[in-house]
Amino acid sequence: MKVLVVGANGQIGKHLVSMIQDSKNLKARAMIRKEEQASYFEDLDAETIVADLEDNIDSIAKAAEGVDAIVFTAGSGPHTGKDKTIMVDLDGAIKTIEAAKIANVDRFIMISSFDTTREAIQEASSSFAPYVVAKHYADVWLREASLDYTIIHPGLLTNDKGTGKVEAATTVERGEVPREDIARTIVASLENEATIGKEFQVVGGNQPVQEAIDSI
Repeated sequence: MKVLVVGANGQIGKHLVSMIQDSKNLKARAMIRKEEQASYFEDLDAETIVADLEDNIDSIAKAAEGVDAIVFTAGSGPHTGKDKTIMVDLDGAIKTIEAAKIANVDRFIMISSFDTTREAIQEASSSFAPYVVAKHYADVWLREASLDYTIIHPGLLTNDKGTGKVEAATTVERGEVPREDIARTIVASLENEATIGKEFQVVGGNQPVQEAIDSI
């Protein structure tokens, strides 16, 4: 299975591409914004393609040609304004979903926010609410897109070394989770068709990632 990783140069994305390249059944195509980002992925023997989420849908669809799955791990980051949140986390996600349809890619995994319910929007701080709104509507768009989707809702992301163990369920208590373990969760989800049409929250825990995903 060839997987287009959108947001490959991000912190989850880099872990993910490396893990995909180490797997037996998966191969990565890293979508990057700048050619100078390519060397990291070329060292992993991963294919790269330059495309920007702020470009048109057709350019993203071209990046997705010939792949079997898309993983959306892109994010505007904590130090950008509301404009970038709209352009990347909302519009970028929706354009990628639409690009998947054009490129005939049915499998789509979305890395969302921990809680994107309407209640979460109302409870969020004024600075965080735009991000939750963006993720909320991106998730809604994906659910209604007739794709083989999985939506992963990670807890508070950290750069701690992954443990290979998580807690994953429809709802779990809030907690932290290493980005490395979210990447492991994505790989396990790609390899398990039972995750299609499902969404779940993930935090650090005591269950090996593969077992946690198999029990979803």
